[in-house]
Amino acid sequence: MRTFKTIIADDHEIFLEGLKNVLRRYSKDMQFHIVGEAGNGRELIGLLKHQPADLLILDLNMPEKDGLEVLQFIRRSHLDILTLALTMYESPKIVRSAFKAGLDGYVLKDKGIEALFAGIREVACGKTHICEGISLSNGMLKARPAGRQPRYPANDRFVKKHSLTKRELEILQLITQALSNKEIAKALFISDQTVSVHRKNIMRKLGVSNTAGLVKIAFDNSLV
Repeated sequence: MRTFKTIIADDHEIFLEGLKNVLRRYSKDMQFHIVGEAGNGRELIGLLKHQPADLLILDLNMPEKDGLEVLQFIRRSHLDILTLALTMYESPKIVRSAFKAGLDGYVLKDKGIEALFAGIREVACGKTHICEGISLSNGMLKARPAGRQPRYPANDRFVKKHSLTKRELEILQLITQALSNKEIAKALFISDQTVSVHRKNIMRKLGVSNTAGLVKIAFDNSLV
């Protein structure tokens, strides 16, 4: 029976307690040793820096730093850990961005215990897992090469309404590819600090507080 050193992350304490109970009591062919838990993305990143683990089960919608930002940190840091999203987000657009950021498996919270364990088994075998209830078109998870320049959006009305500049659109479109500030800076030949300022300005103009919100707005309004 395989044992997974596991980190779990969600901003709802009751859900975390329930998840720990499920992992400990209901699995028949796997064991889970909970080595860490976090209630927000910043706390989770701090935990990942010093706590080795085999498996991370995380929500994508967390305060301070969301799940996409955590996945980007894992990719940049070359951490050897399996990642499974356990979330309520079922939009294919969010799913695609999560896999571009390096996610291994995606499970919806309302699909039940067996769906969770099925996802863990799949990623443990080196496969990409997407649970039932998410409809993805062919090739949807194929990432665009880093640094490739995005096309410009057709939704001019939305762009004018929110006073987005040409540079902000470039950065927003690269954000939807799950690129970090450093990767965006390299693609556009600007500094990390400049990208950070633009990102904050885009969030302010669009009225969102995290990367997942930016990605959702970009796709919902045909900006990519």
